[in-house]
Amino acid sequence: MTTELFKKDILPVKDKLYRLALRMLTNPAEAQDAVQEVLLKLWQQGDALQKIDNLEAWAMRITKNWCLDKLRSKHRRTEDLDQAPVQTDGSPSAQQKLEKKETYKKVHQLIQKLPEKQMMVVQLRDIEGMTYKEIEQTIDMPQNQIKVNLFRARQKLKALMTKTINYEV
Repeated sequence: MTTELFKKDILPVKDKLYRLALRMLTNPAEAQDAVQEVLLKLWQQGDALQKIDNLEAWAMRITKNWCLDKLRSKHRRTEDLDQAPVQTDGSPSAQQKLEKKETYKKVHQLIQKLPEKQMMVVQLRDIEGMTYKEIEQTIDMPQNQIKVNLFRARQKLKALMTKTINYEV
């Protein structure tokens, strides 16, 4: 694989790889390390990558597996996600910005509480915007199971958010 092909086909998905790694590892430094390792592995595969139909799904799968290996290999202390930047639409008031930031943070905390399969499906489908077919290729799960996990995850998130809004949590 040439440098130009690598830049064209692989580098555009590095942000998605980072978000997946961050979701799984919850540590920005470890997530960056994961992405670097995955990019290095992809570069080392060279011309073999041209035989792969969906490079993005392949890269996501390698990232997922690397993160799972990392999580299994050591006992880590759990850390909260760092606050992600909030995108503004128009010119909201300071209170609206704060509410949006707090809601974003709370949703990410609740996603972290989901079972692993549900968390991954929500990350890939709702946050990354991947199709069911791409998710199937990425995490090696049948589409029926993906849909069930996504439905259950959304229901659980909805219930948890409702409790949070009603100050029950």
